[in-house]
Amino acid sequence: MSSSFRRRDGFDGEKLISLPPGILRDVVHKNPALFHLYITHIGYFPKALFHYRERRKGCEDNILIYCVQGKGHYVIADKKFEVTANQYIMLPATDQYIRYWADHEDPWTIYWIHFTGSAIDHFNETLQILPQKGPVNLIFNEKVPDTWHRIYQSLEMGYSLENLANATMCLQYFMAMFLFPEKHLAAEHTEKADVITDTITHMRLHLDKKLSVEDMANKHQLSCSHFSMLFRKGTGMAPVDYFIHLKMQKACQLIYANEAKIKEIALHLGYDDPFYFSRVFKKNMGQSPEQYRLTARKVG
Repeated sequence: MSSSFRRRDGFDGEKLISLPPGILRDVVHKNPALFHLYITHIGYFPKALFHYRERRKGCEDNILIYCVQGKGHYVIADKKFEVTANQYIMLPATDQYIRYWADHEDPWTIYWIHFTGSAIDHFNETLQILPQKGPVNLIFNEKVPDTWHRIYQSLEMGYSLENLANATMCLQYFMAMFLFPEKHLAAEHTEKADVITDTITHMRLHLDKKLSVEDMANKHQLSCSHFSMLFRKGTGMAPVDYFIHLKMQKACQLIYANEAKIKEIALHLGYDDPFYFSRVFKKNMGQSPEQYRLTARKVG
């Protein structure tokens, strides 16, 4: 991506607050019991075309990025990942190289928060917030953006102790919805959550297989129509399309990470015909596997 098109912020409809470091230091020093963890920056970037951040020496804060539309990419140390709609990443405070950016063809819409504090290392260690964990799927829960807006509105009102403490306490709840999502779904969503989580896990474990809607529905003793309805409501995609999406994600990782022949990668993902695999890949990624390998090497 040309550096002339890179943007840190300045997107139509964006929301962004960076808290003054001096105010934070003062309030944390005076009220350490209230601010074991606290927010340093918060933002919302809609359709953030050309969004790009590079942190050569890492970041002292944890970074939470929640993608609600489109997709983006990030590199930490020597690993590259793609982030799509209904996924989040939580990058721990680190001195490792970090880079993340919006996809050029389908730029992400993201809610994001930076947070730190005296408890950050213990938080990351206890909850296994690891640098190279990769993106995590999240079933949509309206309470997530609602809580983000409550945090933002509190900080928008100023930096009084009450506003900062309220934002910090909301932060704990906000993070809990990402780390323990099943505990924050309404009762009527429980069946959907279990079915979708189990199905996606099953898909990831069988990327080398061919799975039909019937196979997946039968596993949960549901009709194909009811299963497909639950899955589409939770992910925004049909089950088979989502399975192909996961296969293409894995294909990108394999193409980027090693020199295996395209035919071998196709077989690894359950495609006996490498030409058919290449057509599916191009349909989903906008370029052939060979072109993707060349492009990915230049970018990463």
